[in-house]
Amino acid sequence: MVFDLEMIKAVYARMDERISAARKVVNRPLTLSEKILYTHLTEGNASTAFERGKSYVDFAPDRVAMQDATAQMALLQFMQAGRPKVAVPSTVHCDHLITAKVGAEKDLAVANSESREVYDFLASVSNKYGIGFWKPGAGIIHQVVLENYAFPGGMMIGTDSHTVNAGGLGMVAIGVGGADACDVMAGLPWELKFPKLIGVKLTGKLNGWTAPKDVILKVAGILTVKGGTGAIVEYFGDGALSMSCTGKGTICNMGAEIGATTSTFGYDESMERYLRATGRAEVADLANGVKAHLTADAEVYANPEAYFDQVIEINLDELTPHLNGPFTPDLATPVANMKEEAAKNGWPLKVEWGLIGSCTNSSYEDLSRAASIAKQAIDKGLVTKAEFGINPGSEQVRYTAERDGLLKTFTDLNASIFTNACGPCIGMWDRVGAEKAEKNTIVHSFNRNFAKRADGNPNTYAFVASPEMVAAIAIAGDLSFNPITDTLINNKGEAVKLDPPFGDELPVNGYAVEDAGYLAPAADGSGVNVAVSPTSDRLQLLDPFAAWEGTDLKGLNLLIKAKGKCTTDHISMAGPWLKYRGHLDNISNNMLIGAVNFFNEKTDSVKNQLTGEYNSVPKVQRAYKAQGIGSLVVGDENYGEGSSREHAAMEPRHLGVRAVLVKSFARIHETNLKKQGMLALTFVDKEDYNKIQEDDKIDINGLISFAPGKSLELVLTHKDGSSDTILVNHTYNEQQIEWFKAGGALNIIRKQVGA
Repeated sequence: MVFDLEMIKAVYARMDERISAARKVVNRPLTLSEKILYTHLTEGNASTAFERGKSYVDFAPDRVAMQDATAQMALLQFMQAGRPKVAVPSTVHCDHLITAKVGAEKDLAVANSESREVYDFLASVSNKYGIGFWKPGAGIIHQVVLENYAFPGGMMIGTDSHTVNAGGLGMVAIGVGGADACDVMAGLPWELKFPKLIGVKLTGKLNGWTAPKDVILKVAGILTVKGGTGAIVEYFGDGALSMSCTGKGTICNMGAEIGATTSTFGYDESMERYLRATGRAEVADLANGVKAHLTADAEVYANPEAYFDQVIEINLDELTPHLNGPFTPDLATPVANMKEEAAKNGWPLKVEWGLIGSCTNSSYEDLSRAASIAKQAIDKGLVTKAEFGINPGSEQVRYTAERDGLLKTFTDLNASIFTNACGPCIGMWDRVGAEKAEKNTIVHSFNRNFAKRADGNPNTYAFVASPEMVAAIAIAGDLSFNPITDTLINNKGEAVKLDPPFGDELPVNGYAVEDAGYLAPAADGSGVNVAVSPTSDRLQLLDPFAAWEGTDLKGLNLLIKAKGKCTTDHISMAGPWLKYRGHLDNISNNMLIGAVNFFNEKTDSVKNQLTGEYNSVPKVQRAYKAQGIGSLVVGDENYGEGSSREHAAMEPRHLGVRAVLVKSFARIHETNLKKQGMLALTFVDKEDYNKIQEDDKIDINGLISFAPGKSLELVLTHKDGSSDTILVNHTYNEQQIEWFKAGGALNIIRKQVGA
């Protein structure tokens, strides 16, 4: 089945004219990223050249994708917009709310029972507003999108940071908050600061144990978790042409871990093969007709330094397998060096679990290559020393892998086959013994490895690797095992060596599936009723946030001064809290409970200035809200790194936090704060972070003349009566200042649609 073929035809039909117009105003050859961006301007043909990293630009994305955890809030917001139907093709994918515990069949049945209310809500909203619905068990959003919706040269946004996975099929696909998705579904322009461009030239060819995952693990080590912020990473070169489409998707997927706006590859034969294999020959034929527009102009790749803001070159012939971690996805260690690094840092060498799957590495090729290692182990008389779990990426991948014997190979090695869902990657893992908080090591093919991320245990040391490397290390049960050089002792007492992995890029006998899990919406949804019980603890209709008072903000309390890494996992945890993603008040009870308080080095323990006692962050903030006292949150570098979850912005807004002041923001979180009518501020002088004291009262001055590029003033009144005045910056443009004044972007949307 080919979805949205007429839309794709329309995108390709306008490419020639729009790219010609862009080339004329820019007056030079164009990168692929620029071609896609300029093709999707709301204004149509470009009339001006935009400045990278500075110009705010309105875009018209082709489609929207939402996963079930974030779709709830996105659609609760869309319901307030007053539209009878979404303006662009949109989909919902139920992949986040399924706990991995026993195995696919039982775990899915439990999820269907426990989350029935949420699934029914999402299905009915989708049916009413013309949104495609993918049932629980259908697969992980990004694998399903790659198989069904992604197309070269398109632009999409999604309410998940790993929407960028679709770059593997040549898209500009960007993770956003639900308010941004609401804009696009309501037919309004979507605003983005025109990205900077990072070029990654790949030479040579992957070989032996090295996989596409190792490319992005290497890049993460180079750029760090914030090195890609505000930029699109564009991969090119002979090395790029030699990789599979799903391998490219893996690389783009983890671009979220370097803060990149998105990542992408030019259209090539591997993408054409994938389109045809997934039943989209018509799209491949259309793409072939505009092939010149689906990659950069030749001059760009011939002289990349002249066209990109930064260029990185990686020789795939020389690249070796990596393990990244623990606790951050950019701590890159070659597998060959792990024994030395683990000893130096006190990382536990015994591996308790090996996990394969997530949106990053759950394709047929991934399972095929990992299964080749599992088959070797069986044939050579080896057993897994660690426990072993597999999450297939989609029902199509699972069905085909089962038909071809891959899943039996895994189960013969005592692996658990979990549901086609996110599972442990998003913290939906009921791991036996995790509550003991014992120091231990796991390896996985996921994308993130923050503390508590997978199992809630802050002492789980998680390392990220390719699926085939995860399989090898799970068999060895040893983090320092290097399959390139090391041997293992089999059941006969013999020393045996694992051969390099091999696998099929695409299934030799084609993909197959009985029920992919898709439900099409009603042609006319006007008669569909969407019911939300007022007594539900899972769903809650939204009330508009209050507009700005029209004055400077005086007498704010400091809520928390967060120390060090503060991701959206720290601000709004996933795992067991996912169940409340559709109920703003209930989920607000997890606000900032993972952030480390600078003043006492504890989590979820801040001083209540009304009583002088320490309590949990949400309880203290609720006490301030009850007294009508606003507050300020202070943070460190790259605040809000990680998931796109807008709950991390909505919860503080709901509980009465007025501003977030940090050394630097991650892109999506800063935008989410702006959308919800919050003040997102940065220190002019980062050393001023040290001036913030625990009992401070804070005034924010300059809001009456709030304007783009104009700093605001903060007056910090300390407990001893002394004070400090500091300057803070912001990146608000005129439109975003209107969001702040209106109390949030949704309040403006409601007026526009209702007008």
